[in-house]
Amino acid sequence: MWLRTRLYLLMAVMFAIVYAVLAMVAQSAGVAGFLPYVVLAALVLFIQYMVGPALVQFSMRVRYLEPGEREELQQMVRELAARARIANPRVGVSSIPIPNAFAFGRWGGDGRVCVTEMLLRLLSPQELRAVLAHEISHLRHRDVAIITMLSVIPMVLWYVSHHLMFGGRRRGGDVALVGLVAFLLYFVTNLLVLYGSRIREYYADLGSVRLGSAPQHLASALYKLVYGSARVPRETLRAVEGYKAFFASDPSRAMRELRDLRQVDQDMSGAIDQAELMALRAKEVRLGFSEKLMEGMSTHPNMVKRIKHLSGLAFRDMG
Repeated sequence: MWLRTRLYLLMAVMFAIVYAVLAMVAQSAGVAGFLPYVVLAALVLFIQYMVGPALVQFSMRVRYLEPGEREELQQMVRELAARARIANPRVGVSSIPIPNAFAFGRWGGDGRVCVTEMLLRLLSPQELRAVLAHEISHLRHRDVAIITMLSVIPMVLWYVSHHLMFGGRRRGGDVALVGLVAFLLYFVTNLLVLYGSRIREYYADLGSVRLGSAPQHLASALYKLVYGSARVPRETLRAVEGYKAFFASDPSRAMRELRDLRQVDQDMSGAIDQAELMALRAKEVRLGFSEKLMEGMSTHPNMVKRIKHLSGLAFRDMG
């Protein structure tokens, strides 16, 4: 409930910010013509929203499965969708050489869940189910649409600040100040969008557990995703940089995260079991300044913090 509340509070704060800026613009003397920039930002977002799935599908080299093909995978998705009470999403397999999974779509009946070939080779059936439940939870929460709505706000603030500061005609001091405030808020709201993206990952992890996955299976799957991504060439990672918000984990941070996660894997088995997950629960996770900075600029939470969150879910289930 708190994760969902934080998402709603974030949406309220973001829209309050853009409303306040537009109200200041409207009240400033001599300001006119900013509305077309707002309309343009909304139009760009609408086009992105409508065309986005096709771009993701093309960039990720997704091939949708035919009925009966990889039936075990499709059956897992059908069972999880039924449990989540959502329409059956299309199931696809991506040929990009990165172990990961992702979900996308425009509305409830347009959901798609995709996994990469490397992921299928890397995970056990229980771990694969946990990751699929995580992706199904994204569709159930409709948080892709939420992040899409939030992402328009930095765009609006950018266009407003650019119009006020570089509009091509002399403006008063109050108007220039409003433009400067809008420019600063553009950076702040970008960080808030990233914060919202991190909340949705915690929320989807919780959703995976609520759909029947054991927390240690999701934790172990995330560990394996980090391990597999750390072995991927940088050139491959750069090719999907613009789409990593869709992934179950951030592959660009895999090398750094792997060093931290090896401390969780106490028996060096390459997986995380329930005992190791509960041992992490008793520890305090402290991030250095560089780790906090990297997390603040990332679409995904710090992986050790994320797995510690799963340890709390495991303890609650045991209770």
